[in-house]
Amino acid sequence: MSETFYATTMDTPIGPLTLTVNDEAICYLDFAPYEAASERFRQWAGRQLGQHAADMVLVEKANHVLLKEADKQLKLYFEGSLQQFDLPLHMHGTPFQKKVWAALEQIPYGETRTYKDIAVMIGQPGAMRAVGGANNRNPVSIIVPCHRVIGASGQMVGYGGGLPIKIALLGLEQTVRNK
Repeated sequence: MSETFYATTMDTPIGPLTLTVNDEAICYLDFAPYEAASERFRQWAGRQLGQHAADMVLVEKANHVLLKEADKQLKLYFEGSLQQFDLPLHMHGTPFQKKVWAALEQIPYGETRTYKDIAVMIGQPGAMRAVGGANNRNPVSIIVPCHRVIGASGQMVGYGGGLPIKIALLGLEQTVRNK
């Protein structure tokens, strides 16, 4: 049975973001225009959801209520008016990944935590590398704020959107927080 997904690309201060939703929740966010993002989404959906390309319908430039709400909240975030998202999310992953993603949502706006901090938060203090792997698999960056995780000595490491975007997001949050 095929599932329908809806996608749209929005312009932001950090470049294009493509959001993909199903009828129930936000599924995927990509730091690219639709053409590149849609291909990566199809690969992700194949791995994470077991969706074969032939079994999915992806509607571009969709006028879906969830896309409108996500667009609105992301605009408010980039304006510095929104510090925590309130969107339904489809977070498909392992139980460990879901624990990590839930911990990411507990990091206060404008603050950072290390991979070790997250490992301790989830009760597995030796699992720093696994936390990094789960962070890397976060399908909805920004909304689930994996950009707030840094290396042990405070250095900026790894981010799906690239380090310049991670630095920009943290800079935005710290500027707003320090007002």
